Amino acid sequence: MTPLLIAALGLLMVATAFLSGIFGMAGGLILIGVLLTILPLPSAMVLHAVTQMASNGWRAFLWRAHIRWRPVAIYLIGCGLALGAWSITRYVPDKPIALLLLGITPFMARMTPASIKPNPDSIAQGSFYGFICMGLMLMTGVSGPLMDTFFLGGNFNRKEVVATKAACQVASHFVKLVYFGGIIDQAASLDPVLAVVAVAASMLGTTLARRLLEAMSDVQFRTWANRLITTIACYYIGYGSWLLLSPYLKA
Repeated sequence: MTPLLIAALGLLMVATAFLSGIFGMAGGLILIGVLLTILPLPSAMVLHAVTQMASNGWRAFLWRAHIRWRPVAIYLIGCGLALGAWSITRYVPDKPIALLLLGITPFMARMTPASIKPNPDSIAQGSFYGFICMGLMLMTGVSGPLMDTFFLGGNFNRKEVVATKAACQVASHFVKLVYFGGIIDQAASLDPVLAVVAVAASMLGTTLARRLLEAMSDVQFRTWANRLITTIACYYIGYGSWLLLSPYLKA
């Protein structure tokens, strides 16, 4: 990568970490979409994993007093099962499929019947969502939209949502790093300079967002979080559909 591209990605990482620092979501969803357009999928996944581990790890540290550890432990059970299953197939999706899945998952989560409203403290639900979210993470790079909907459905305040989800995401992105950096056949490597920039930018953006999150009410948090998820999801459905159909349109 050229120094100019590294600098541009650094600024993007600050911005997306700032967004995630406020809502605990959306930033990673934007970042992976950009990375998928400029890098091969395995390389995009590895860089995204490092960035998000730094962003979520620092966020979890800043809000450590608000982490709900039971849901984190339950979620990790599902992550472990998913890694075992995906290590057998070593599947790597095409970019259009990955983008379409990014866009569809929030709406799938919202279609869940009210009778089975998400309960992050439930062992059965937490393990199931951990398995599904980890599967999405390995296909699309993020599981945020589905995980966001899961935690927003629980009885958590905004700080607990951000802190608990951050702790879960550190583990998820570490698993993704192991998968795309070592398990799959076309494993990717990462430029050390870019890795340092990614970590520093993620920590800076997360730190800058803390004061704004403290000033928000829980109602404002949930309202804007849902709007962001919907807007970004619709964009990825449109973009993924275009990439999937464009070869046929040109024929």
